[in-house]
Amino acid sequence: MPFEKSAGAVIFRKEEGKIYYLLLHYEMGHWGFPKGHIEKGESLEQTVRREVKEETGIEDIEILSGFKKWIKYFYKLKDKNIFKIVTYLLAETKQRKVKISYEHKGYAWLSYNDALNRLTFKNSKEILKKANNYLKQNVTPGKNSD
Repeated sequence: MPFEKSAGAVIFRKEEGKIYYLLLHYEMGHWGFPKGHIEKGESLEQTVRREVKEETGIEDIEILSGFKKWIKYFYKLKDKNIFKIVTYLLAETKQRKVKISYEHKGYAWLSYNDALNRLTFKNSKEILKKANNYLKQNVTPGKNSD
């Protein structure tokens, strides 16, 4: 069975003491996080930085160490079942402006509850819950270095 490895990021920004998460609206209709295939010779972090830039136009991200979660699922492509593992990192940006790629039809910066409601897939919701819990335990929302 074909196997794919991808990497992505839960991107967040802090504004006025609140945390907002970036969700992308994919052409196929679902809402999720930026992600993509790990290219040969690329590290997880290199893939995340490249994919975030390609899919959102955001280059200024700070990847938080200590958060690395993965999901796995199957999907069908040309009548073949493909097993996929996506590893997610957590990254902060101060950049508000997003320039989506051709793969997407929209984006939104949302509060935790709104993002949780907007995400399409259960495994993405679980990643967001884990990211939000991590931030609650490790990051003070109002503390910006601006």
